[in-house]
Amino acid sequence: MQEQPPYLFDPGDEHFSVTSDPDGAVIDVAIRGTWAAALHPAVSRTLRKCLAAHPAGIVVDLSRVEDPGPVGAPTWLGAVRATAVAVPAARIAVCLPPGSPPSRAGDLPVHPTLAAAHAALTGDCAPGDIVRQSLPPAPSSPGAARDLIGAACQDWNMSALLLPARAVVSELVTNAVEHAGTAIDVAVSRRGTSLHIAVRDRSPELPRILALAPVQAGLPLDERGRGLRVVHADSTAWGALPTTGGKLVWATVRDRAGQPRRW
Repeated sequence: MQEQPPYLFDPGDEHFSVTSDPDGAVIDVAIRGTWAAALHPAVSRTLRKCLAAHPAGIVVDLSRVEDPGPVGAPTWLGAVRATAVAVPAARIAVCLPPGSPPSRAGDLPVHPTLAAAHAALTGDCAPGDIVRQSLPPAPSSPGAARDLIGAACQDWNMSALLLPARAVVSELVTNAVEHAGTAIDVAVSRRGTSLHIAVRDRSPELPRILALAPVQAGLPLDERGRGLRVVHADSTAWGALPTTGGKLVWATVRDRAGQPRRW
């Protein structure tokens, strides 16, 4: 079954933990426990959610997976192929501790530590493809984030994305100001022909999918629901990821070429 936005992760999953760096450029997927064939669909679904965020790379931590076969190897090789054909393409790095059986690695891009895996992915990142701004939890912050989008679209010649990207970042920052009330970090990345917007705050509470339930006749839509509906309508994909000390809410904005907004 194809996943649909918003792409959210269960922080209480016993087999997986998913976290993001502050920009949403590299996503860590840690898998633990004894490998079984029943885990394959869950791994594939988790990786599809990660790829929907258009990360530059994904680190898969297998250091706590018991896989003596190794029966999980086809799953990890499939993950490598999936990241390679993603648009835009992503890279993958696998963390296996020193001394792991060579048969577990196969043709995987294996590294002995998480730090080494991250270094392998981030070494090729072009610094000109991302702009960042730190903002306070203040009423003026959504406007500052819109200005950041405007400058990025001008510098990158992406004027077709200006209006939807400004609407999306405004709502994401407004939600962070009103519901997290913490310091906010905004990162805007150029990924192929799309813009990736990441808004990080220091609250661990992820957006609630219930806010996107159909509006019932005669009942007003609260401001939180309205903001997420704007994000849903003006982005091609969006979701949230836990980060160290908080969360990151991201959205991808792409030229719809006359296609209607999604409500």
